[in-house]
Amino acid sequence: MAQVLEFKLPDLGEGLTEAEIVRWLVQVGDVVAVDQPVVEVETAKAMVEVPCPYGGVVTARFGEEGTELPVGAPLLTVAVGAVASGDAGEGADAGSASGSGAARGTGVGSGSGPVAGAGSGSGPAEGSGAASANGSGTARTGGGSDTGSGNVLVGYGTGAPPARRRRVRPQAPIAPTRASTAPGVQAAPAPGTPTAPGDAHANGDASRGEGPVPVISPLVRRLARENGLDLRELTGSGPDGLILRADVEYALRAAAAQGRSAQPQAEPHPRVAAAPAHTEPHTRVPATPAGVPAPTAVPITSAAHTPGTRVPLKGVRGAVADKLSRSRREIPDATCWVDADATELMRARTAMNAAGGPKISLLALLARICTAALARFPELNSTVDMAAREVVQLDHVHLGFAAQTERGLVVPVVRDAHARDAEGLTAEFARLTEAARAGTLTPADLTGGTFTLNNYGVFGVDGSTPIINHPEAAMLGVGRIVPKPWVYEGELAVRQVVQLSLTFDHRVCDGGTAGGFLRYVADCVEQPAVLLRTL
Repeated sequence: MAQVLEFKLPDLGEGLTEAEIVRWLVQVGDVVAVDQPVVEVETAKAMVEVPCPYGGVVTARFGEEGTELPVGAPLLTVAVGAVASGDAGEGADAGSASGSGAARGTGVGSGSGPVAGAGSGSGPAEGSGAASANGSGTARTGGGSDTGSGNVLVGYGTGAPPARRRRVRPQAPIAPTRASTAPGVQAAPAPGTPTAPGDAHANGDASRGEGPVPVISPLVRRLARENGLDLRELTGSGPDGLILRADVEYALRAAAAQGRSAQPQAEPHPRVAAAPAHTEPHTRVPATPAGVPAPTAVPITSAAHTPGTRVPLKGVRGAVADKLSRSRREIPDATCWVDADATELMRARTAMNAAGGPKISLLALLARICTAALARFPELNSTVDMAAREVVQLDHVHLGFAAQTERGLVVPVVRDAHARDAEGLTAEFARLTEAARAGTLTPADLTGGTFTLNNYGVFGVDGSTPIINHPEAAMLGVGRIVPKPWVYEGELAVRQVVQLSLTFDHRVCDGGTAGGFLRYVADCVEQPAVLLRTL
């Protein structure tokens, strides 16, 4: 007999705790092979195609496109070693529903034991769940399905995804806050949330305040805590009643729409009238003169009620916000800058490209200058370990470069940039830039940088004081190259001038080191032959 194995959203690395489903690559009933990509998700850093470690028939998908799932949440179930299609057809006849109130059921195992088959009775759709063979998971026995709901696979319910597993966007508030729930009255589930008599979550709502809260993501807990929302009063729309970030956000919006704050407030009580007696010794309220209207209280408008368009800080935008905020909190940065005559560098590039072969990009030449400068000033290719109170100077230069995409700002990383020549750097910059625009960068392409090169001149600006890409120690900024008056060999001439800026962590070095680095870079820009001495 076949097994149903549950595939959960894997740990995507680098501290990522959740991902958003962008596009399903398989449908329920499809046959998948081992390591076949089944879903495309967007993390805070990149778009990733997630491969499934099992081969078999997809029996259920958990979450619609646009749903955010925490790491460890179920993605789909796969029937491994499924029976032949002929047997499946017989199972469809035997497993059809005989009652109108039964919902579809799909067995969900822990990946280590068989799952009970679909029943034909007309009772409740799901019971409390029977333990799997090794006790590591639960398997539910399902009732039949309505006619036309899909071909039934023997032992696994219908081929269509279970109704209770589908994410349904509630049309009404998911649950009122504690302030709006009368004592002793249970919070009502949102429309679309299953309330079958045998559902374990429905049976446990009455004692929700005493049991564990079905939340995995720490971000969801923090969001609820910061807004004073009791998670025990929410009915989750995720798998097995899991409370997602969308549930918390919807509850907050619903409370705001009804004119109530999401912060818990006390119910009016007759004893409130006695409050002035307690405050009298501290604050004396003067009487209102006759004929003067009593002052009216001005309501305090919180940020939650401020009108305007709200754009969620998530995905790349959220990751950028978190990382830059951390950099500002932890790194005492300083910036120095200098103007340089880039005329000779532009001529050198023209000569290189005229000789034939792959075209050399200006960014690659600047990167080559950076790696040579870091070899002379290794303090700037480092990171700070505050726990050990040490500055760690790194042996390799993994050069990040800022790339603006439709999804936001990303910083791809060129591995071992110090070991690449101008042609190799040009090719790698081109590959990573194309992947950034297509949204196909992997987490490995976006992490591990030791120094960042920021070419903000492409935006038509001269200078900037950028924020260091934490946990790096420095960032070189390059402005636009434009013709300007310049004193060259004692005479005024029009030259191609660029402004260079260096933002550095003042914990790793002082201004002398930073100035020496920037001066060396400027010298190489003005006289590329200087670079030959360090190659």
